[in-house]
Amino acid sequence: MPRGPGAIQQRILLLLLGGVALSFSSSPRQYTKTLRAISAEWKALRNQSLQRAVQKLYQSQLITEHENRDGTTTLALSQAGRKRALTFHAEQMRIRKPNRWDGAWRIVVFDIPEEKRKEREAFRIHLRTIGMRELQKSVMIHPYPCEDEINFLIELHQLRPFVRQIMATSIDTDLHLRKQFRLTTG
Repeated sequence: MPRGPGAIQQRILLLLLGGVALSFSSSPRQYTKTLRAISAEWKALRNQSLQRAVQKLYQSQLITEHENRDGTTTLALSQAGRKRALTFHAEQMRIRKPNRWDGAWRIVVFDIPEEKRKEREAFRIHLRTIGMRELQKSVMIHPYPCEDEINFLIELHQLRPFVRQIMATSIDTDLHLRKQFRLTTG
């Protein structure tokens, strides 16, 4: 599959990744919400196109297939499939704006070695894509909660030892940053 997965195949990979997300759900409410979304997406895929897409994913080694003793088949993401699904998800991820700003700045500081230059640049691009702004070359900032998104990107790029997250209530460029993020003062 030289072009990469098509739209249906991308959805299948994301749905399989949704199964992984279930294991990270911290609350029953989040678990139920994720489960409903996955169920709705599976129902939306037509049966014949689903079978073709799954077959192509299997041939491209993005998923693995396991025959169970009871005659059912279990599909799972391979390492390559997990990485591909995470990439699709990262491209769509955005930091959500809450109804009210809590007054705290979320700061991401990274010092990634030169031998990981590609990962560093991809990480920086992903941080910008989700809405963070550059405070300095390796320092990004955002006013809204984004720890989950940042942790996801850190794991995606395998940069845990090189990235730190800080939450600050005061910064000397506060007025400028409030203007950049269109935050109301007071």
